Amino acid sequence: MKATELLEKYPLSTEIVRTWFIEKMIESIKGADEVPEDFKNFMLEQGIDNDKMAIMIDTNPRMLFDVFDENDLFIEIFMYPDVTFTCKIGNEATTNSWKTRKDAEAFAIEAAFEMLEKKLKPVSEDEHFDTASGDNGND
Repeated sequence: MKATELLEKYPLSTEIVRTWFIEKMIESIKGADEVPEDFKNFMLEQGIDNDKMAIMIDTNPRMLFDVFDENDLFIEIFMYPDVTFTCKIGNEATTNSWKTRKDAEAFAIEAAFEMLEKKLKPVSEDEHFDTASGDNGND
């Protein structure tokens, strides 16, 4: 899946990625410690549009590993003895394999977007378990 599709499909994850990109841009400014707070706030308000983020992600998707690390979704890529690759994201492993590391990473990035989205979504009333009464609504 292309980065533009990921950014549209997973809006909550996209905002986490957007904030991370902006923070990295601010940090990269020479003398970032001296950058005024109002400029940092301005940068956060202006944001980065999805098209620009998609270009950066498609060019170097591996940089997103840091975003997912910060959200406890650690991506690990493994090589099998037959020189194919597989991956694990957090505690979730796959039995799939790919001929290239890049293909395994692309799958992992897409899966991590989906996992982060689920992690960020609030629990709906239907999914909520009422611990006070012990009723889970399955009567």
